[in-house]
Amino acid sequence: MELKSLVDQPNKLPTVPKVVQQLIESFNSEDISATEIAHLIASDPALSAKLLRLANSAYFHVSRTVGTVDDALRMLGFVMVRNLVLGNGMVAAFKNTKGMDLQQFWRYNLYTACASRWLAHKGGDNGDAVFTLGMMHGIGQLQMHAVAPAEMAPLDKQLNVLDAGRAALEKEKLSFHYAEVSAELAKIWNFPENLSTALQDVPDPLSPSTFSKSAAWVHLGAWRARAEVLELSDDEIVASYPTAVAKKLGVDASWMPALVAHAKDRADRAMPALKELTEGLDAMLE
Repeated sequence: MELKSLVDQPNKLPTVPKVVQQLIESFNSEDISATEIAHLIASDPALSAKLLRLANSAYFHVSRTVGTVDDALRMLGFVMVRNLVLGNGMVAAFKNTKGMDLQQFWRYNLYTACASRWLAHKGGDNGDAVFTLGMMHGIGQLQMHAVAPAEMAPLDKQLNVLDAGRAALEKEKLSFHYAEVSAELAKIWNFPENLSTALQDVPDPLSPSTFSKSAAWVHLGAWRARAEVLELSDDEIVASYPTAVAKKLGVDASWMPALVAHAKDRADRAMPALKELTEGLDAMLE
C-alpha cells in the first residue's frame, strides 16, 4: 500500500459538509470577514444550533448566554468558532469508519486538542491555533482504516491505534504513518502549508530540521490524552513522558502531578482533570 493510494480518488475521500469545506477555505483568505463567516454558519440551522450549544458550555465560562452566531464570534473569537465547526464536521465525515473504537478515538482527539491548547496558553503561544492541530492530528488514522481496513487489521492486533509507538510501527510496515496521511488530507482540503507540515511532525516533533512548537504542543497534549484514555498507570505515565519534547518547550513537569513527587505543593501549576478541562465540548462528538 502506498500513501497516494489512500487519497488518489475522490470516492476515497471523506465527505466534508459544505459549510465546513467553506470554512476550511477561509484559512487561506485574508479578506473574509466575521460577518461572512456568521452568514455561512447561520445558513445551516443544525450546525448553528450545535455551535451555540458548544459556545454556552462550561468549557468557555462565558459571562452571558451566547444567543447567536454573531455572539459566538464576538465572545469566542473567529479561530475558536471555526475550530468547533471543524471538529463537528470531522466527526460527521468519518462517522461510518469501521474497525476502530470511534468513541474512544474522538475522545482522545478532543482531550488532545484541549490539553494542547491549555499547555500552549501556559507557554505563551496561540492555544486556539494549536487546538485546530490537535483536533486534526489523528484523522489520517481514520482515513487508513476507511480505505484499507484489511491492511490495518494486523497492525491493530499488534498495537492499539492510540499507542505512542503506533507511528513507528506503521512507518516500519507501510513506509508511512498516520500523521503523513493527515498532512496529505490537509493539503487536499487546502489547509495552510504550515498546518499540514505540523500535522506530519506531531509523532516526532524533534526530528525535522525546522522545529514546530505547535506540533510539539500537540505531541505533549496527545501524551496526556493517551494516558487518560488508555488508563495508564503512574509508572507507565512516568516511563512514557516525552521528556525531550517538554524540555525543548520549556515545560515544568509539575503540570502533571504523577510526574513529580512534590507536585502537591505546586497544585496551581497542574492541568485540570481532562473531564473538567473539556466539560461541555463532548457535544461535538455526538
